[in-house]
Amino acid sequence: MTRLAVSAPGEKMAAVQDGGSEPEGEKEPQPELPSDGSSAPAATPASKPEEQQQQQQQTLLAVLQFLKRNKLIESVDALRREAGLADEPDEAPGSEAGGGVGGAAAGSADSADASALLSRVAGAAQSGAASAPAKGGEDQPDVSVVLSAYSQQGDPSLYQVYYSGLKKFIESVLDCHRAELSQLFYPLFVHMYLELVYNNHESEAKAFFEKFSGDQECYYQDDLRVLSGLTKKEHMKGNETLLDFRTSKFVLRISRDSYQLLKRHLQERQNNQIWNIIQEHLYIDIFDGMPRSKSQIDSMSGSLAGEARREANKAKVFYGLLKEPEIEVPLDDEDEEAENEEGKPKKKKPKKDSMGSKSKKQDPNAPQQNRIPLPELKDSDKLDKIMYMKEATKRIRLGPETLPSICFYTFLNVYQGLTAVDFTDDSSLIAGGFADSTVRVWSVTPKKLRKVKSAADLSLIDKESDDVLERIMDEKTASESKILYGHSGPVYGVSFSPDRNYLLSSSEDGTVRLWSLQTFTCLVAYKGHNYPVWDTQFSPYGYYFVSGGHDRVARLWATDHYQPLRMFAGHLGDITCTRFHPNSNYVATGSADRTIRLWDVLNGHCVRVFTGHKGPIHSLAFSPNGKYLASGSTDGRVLLWDLGHGLMIGELKGHTDTVYALKFSRDGEILASGSMDNTVRLWDAFKAFDDVETDDFTAATGHIHLPDNSQELLLGTYLTKATPVIHLHFTRRNLLLAAGSYNSQ
Repeated sequence: MTRLAVSAPGEKMAAVQDGGSEPEGEKEPQPELPSDGSSAPAATPASKPEEQQQQQQQTLLAVLQFLKRNKLIESVDALRREAGLADEPDEAPGSEAGGGVGGAAAGSADSADASALLSRVAGAAQSGAASAPAKGGEDQPDVSVVLSAYSQQGDPSLYQVYYSGLKKFIESVLDCHRAELSQLFYPLFVHMYLELVYNNHESEAKAFFEKFSGDQECYYQDDLRVLSGLTKKEHMKGNETLLDFRTSKFVLRISRDSYQLLKRHLQERQNNQIWNIIQEHLYIDIFDGMPRSKSQIDSMSGSLAGEARREANKAKVFYGLLKEPEIEVPLDDEDEEAENEEGKPKKKKPKKDSMGSKSKKQDPNAPQQNRIPLPELKDSDKLDKIMYMKEATKRIRLGPETLPSICFYTFLNVYQGLTAVDFTDDSSLIAGGFADSTVRVWSVTPKKLRKVKSAADLSLIDKESDDVLERIMDEKTASESKILYGHSGPVYGVSFSPDRNYLLSSSEDGTVRLWSLQTFTCLVAYKGHNYPVWDTQFSPYGYYFVSGGHDRVARLWATDHYQPLRMFAGHLGDITCTRFHPNSNYVATGSADRTIRLWDVLNGHCVRVFTGHKGPIHSLAFSPNGKYLASGSTDGRVLLWDLGHGLMIGELKGHTDTVYALKFSRDGEILASGSMDNTVRLWDAFKAFDDVETDDFTAATGHIHLPDNSQELLLGTYLTKATPVIHLHFTRRNLLLAAGSYNSQ
């Protein structure tokens, strides 16, 4: 079984509450309540003002009692001053808070804190209180507090009327506003449905779902299937989907003109039910300028929590490459024989630099050399770099006229058990992870795999001899492949270290293991994840590695530390793939929540959030110059991202199934994509990036018009007989290697 089949997060997990990683922005619009100032729903005009006042007073006293019990004296004094309570309040009567949002402290400067506390009081009392919830991402609410947000706010029979009224209004506005305001349908539908279910209005909830679920965008169908299973209040407790919707605000990007239209409509209709949901559960990112078109909105929509906020992609990203160490490349024998033609190697060096893979000059967009500590180069590393540079002089320059040759490695008789593949940088070894818990390593050169001799035999070796590295290897153990045993569950990720001395593997058993390729034994089992680990990858400089899995948290490790150095929390779904940036200062993670995040290794901050995919992301690849990122998903599309501007700049359509492997050629001219549709496709990456003019980037609105030029960029499609492509690798001379397991069914 391939990793695609098993990595879809089908099984429910105990409430893992990572929340959003970005703090709630100061720019979040908090529109005034409708002009009548009432927080009671329009459907219940019979509510008496004195009853509301009494309920608010009871809530306020409950909060004060909670603060006193926890000896938060300063908070008690501050809340009393804000609420205008001069005397010490008496014991709070039974907390039966009504439909008010925020209570008497709603206008205070500390309203967010008061709201959070109010939620806890309501949750602890298990009352049906309509309390303002704690803000998503700032807190880790328990289930009772989360559910308290869905207390009854109106007549359940009128929910369809509220929603239909808004739908009718949006369908009546001008086309330019309709596309933007239609984004409200999905989050409002979800929250109104959950509110009905929580308050035991099962028949009304079912009718509401059946009437309006068909109106939602097609890319939310998987979410709606999960939601349709939540038909009773008991189903909601501990449900991760509910926690996702509740603890993270759904982000909508709307122009100011469209927003003013919506605000005016809700105030005129006094539709407090929808207004309250917008205030509590949605984050409206308002921009000045022309409203976006339907195609522009669709290209960025589809993630579990809406679009990324614009400020989430404003941080500076040092995407440039680190300066390469000065290493003199000795002349080859053939070069020396060529009558010492000094110009010969010099002509080849610019060829390598022009391909943008490694730079000898300091890149202005590169991080400082010592921004993060990197391992020092060993002598063996320097020798390897010399070999790399020699290979680069013989590299084929790819382009539309010179496409790469493709060598396909097919794994036979694995009965769909192949779940992960990796090649070493020099293409000499290939590793596979399997569903039977094993990791297997093959040599793809005539040189066989050998273990180091036993300690007793090593003591007899002359350590001063020139060929000591050869003598320590045991010829008796030579074979074309080795099997590594240790995991207790399917292996979902494998990654070779740059120096080819180590191999990482991640598994369903929740561990990442480090294997020695000298002894073919397990050196360390890193335990930090509590659930399956879907992917792991070594840094381009070795030493560091990253892992991500079902617990939605990516972890940064160092090989000599048993505990992770960083934890990257923020995704609302499984982390399905992880990749290091070429300069090792950043880590990209793709997730089942249909977003990609870029994390700063130095401080753990999330510096980019990319939305646009309509299905879980399964492949990521950085361009060799570090400026761009490509991502592939179950939606069959490959999206291209500009890291510096934080924007999507291209969409490659052609695959008919999950894009499971992506790789740029060594010069960055070609992008190869491999899919479960049994094809490898080659794309003109140079043209895709060259066509994007920086003038197209609109900083104010944060979007551009994507050219629909997939067919122009597609250079070739290569079909296998029945082998899904799960890994791609370009050799140092730009030969493309692909791998997958033959599917006989």
